[in-house]
Amino acid sequence: MSKLDDLYRLHRLLDGRRTGIPRADLIGTHGFARATLSRLIADLRNKLNAPLIHDKERGGYRYDSADGHYPLPGLWFSPSELLALVTLQHLLANLEPGLLDDHLQPLQARIDQLLESKRLGAGEATRRIRILGMAARRKNPRHFQAVAHAVLQRKRLTINYYNRERDQTDTREISPQRLAHYRDNWYLDAWCHKKKGLRIFAVECIRHVEALAKPAKAVAESTLNRELATSYGIFAGTPCATAVLRFTVKRARWVADEIWHPQQQSRWLADGRYELRVPYSDARELVMDILKYGADIEVAAPEELQEVVKEQLESAAGQYRRGETEGSGFEPGDA
Repeated sequence: MSKLDDLYRLHRLLDGRRTGIPRADLIGTHGFARATLSRLIADLRNKLNAPLIHDKERGGYRYDSADGHYPLPGLWFSPSELLALVTLQHLLANLEPGLLDDHLQPLQARIDQLLESKRLGAGEATRRIRILGMAARRKNPRHFQAVAHAVLQRKRLTINYYNRERDQTDTREISPQRLAHYRDNWYLDAWCHKKKGLRIFAVECIRHVEALAKPAKAVAESTLNRELATSYGIFAGTPCATAVLRFTVKRARWVADEIWHPQQQSRWLADGRYELRVPYSDARELVMDILKYGADIEVAAPEELQEVVKEQLESAAGQYRRGETEGSGFEPGDA
């Protein structure tokens, strides 16, 4: 164990204690060598200015502060904490390249030094941890940082927002409430002052953002959850129906371990199939998820959802039938 590890371990034993730790316990119970303990105590006092005293009335060594705590100056991590930090940094860098580079850069050199001194092999993280993003859309990190800042500082924003469905861009004044990372993409829950209601904005669709000095309108978390987090997927709104989905015996081996919705209900059917019930307000995302299971799923209810899925399947099959007709050289009416 390195000197830094010993120093950190002694600090963790002392930090926050109301009573002292006898020297004999530090040597016997906690395994510090006598000479090492003396050196560590001197380092804490002389190099780190720690208020470390030996209090006979309270039983031994303690920090002489009101609550027994003393924050060590500088950047201090145990080996396990440092590995956790490096792993988290690698995960974030792969999920969102460049997103926090400006913020983390001042710490990077110090972290690299600590890793080298501890010989933790954290450089293996980039080679041994593989992260596969699926359907992540390109985004502007500068806009993300402006949005995140407004969320945390509780300030309003003016945004130019592109609506893909209408292929239009308009200007909105919004009060950001919270950010959500969903299916490899970022979404902003916000109060829209133009629409006078809660809306969900895809961050990558924000074309321009301007911070305002006005404070954000406060919306209770219970209201946010009720209006934005009770239906299936990213679409907002109070659930208007419950989808009853039945999966084949084979596909059930996977789906039975999945969480489609926090309030989902499920059961195994007598024939070995798996039934899943999920509430929804907007069928668009739910239909896309249903279609990817092909013949391994049946929409048992409601009838409206059955019809939408049926139409999508028939439309998809029709594209292949047209392709067969065009490829064969057969023209309608030739028979």
